[in-house]
Amino acid sequence: MEPDPPRTAPDRDRTRHALSDLVVAVFRLNGDLLAAGDALVQDLGLTSARWQVLGAIALAPAPLPVAHIARNMGLARQSVQRLVGEMRADGLIRLAPNPHHRRAPLVAMTPRGAEAYRQAMARNALWSDGLTAGLAPEAVEAAAALLQSLQRRIGASHGAIASIAAEARQERPHETPRETPHESPHETPQKTRQETRPETDR
Repeated sequence: MEPDPPRTAPDRDRTRHALSDLVVAVFRLNGDLLAAGDALVQDLGLTSARWQVLGAIALAPAPLPVAHIARNMGLARQSVQRLVGEMRADGLIRLAPNPHHRRAPLVAMTPRGAEAYRQAMARNALWSDGLTAGLAPEAVEAAAALLQSLQRRIGASHGAIASIAAEARQERPHETPRETPHESPHETPQKTRQETRPETDR
């Protein structure tokens, strides 16, 4: 990949603001997509998260263990493990022996899970048609390409993230803990001793 051409300060600031706006938009879009997905497939016994798991299984060329499904989804293995356990209890997926790793069974759809996924995808096609009405295919493709490019750049930037965080920690001034005066639990403040002194006869 060729190095990026040098940018002027105004261009750099403009790009920073644009990226910040894009990140906020992606966060909001993610929340809206999850809520819409939940509503679209709720009566099928699915949620957006369950739908994603079935999609990862359907798109894989062969059955995969939980760890590989989680990696493909970009999620933590523990989260996918919990979903797999719930979906297995509901009869949507089953576990098969893994000849390569006895303690990592392979995850596959049951007929019930396959039918739920089929119906979910059919509904998604109808919803997508309405959602993209009036949008040029090139615009949607360009948006997808930009997000994929940013994802790759983020994946390649972990070293830079560590360096930036380390430099920030070194530049942070070391704070000296303040010594706060404290009283011995056996001492009574002078004012309190005066207030609690027995009154003499007036």
